[in-house]
Amino acid sequence: MQQCTFGRVSLSVLTWNVFHGRARPSAGRELFGEYAAALSGWVWDVALLQEVPPWWPSRLAVRCGAEQRHVLTSRNAALRLRRFVAERWPDVIKSNGGGCNAILVRGLGVAEHRVRLLGRWPERRWLHAVRLSDGPWVGNVHTEARAAQGRLAAETVLSWASGAPAVLGGDFNVAPLELPGFVRAGGRGVDQVFTTAGTAATKVLERASLSDHAPVLVSVVQLSG
Repeated sequence: MQQCTFGRVSLSVLTWNVFHGRARPSAGRELFGEYAAALSGWVWDVALLQEVPPWWPSRLAVRCGAEQRHVLTSRNAALRLRRFVAERWPDVIKSNGGGCNAILVRGLGVAEHRVRLLGRWPERRWLHAVRLSDGPWVGNVHTEARAAQGRLAAETVLSWASGAPAVLGGDFNVAPLELPGFVRAGGRGVDQVFTTAGTAATKVLERASLSDHAPVLVSVVQLSG
């Protein structure tokens, strides 16, 4: 299990791009049950998810015993129609089924949720972050392959944190990457977790054929507020 130590708070953080709920190779069907089983079975306090079907976050939160906060990303017009197709033929509609980024928090309260638009073209890219009841901020992103979006996200989270400990993770589409004010805690390829201090180790979790990204759990220690 990966842990971030914020004073007396110990935090486990997972980041995973869930590929719009699809598998590789294609499963040819809706896979909510498989994703929910995987997420509910792993040990984490905060899960940072990208490319999530917009109708999943509340259902995942129930299955995982968590709170959720999410932000819609791109291709969400006529969402009922997109959902109808995506639940029946996910590998036909692919990313056109709509999308969001989601943060799941379990065992800790969410005191605040903020969002910031990072870019509009060619797709809308968002940063969103939660302040946990114990004080730390945790941000989630799925950026274009532009380091500038990652740097803007880092600058924003630091501003929101106002000196409190902070974590920023997600799919940055850039690797390696340096973010001012943060150190890279760990990750795999473009799926990375950064913290405002600390040392870390990374564990890649087994997910069978779910997604084209592996779920990454990063162990962070010696991070104090």
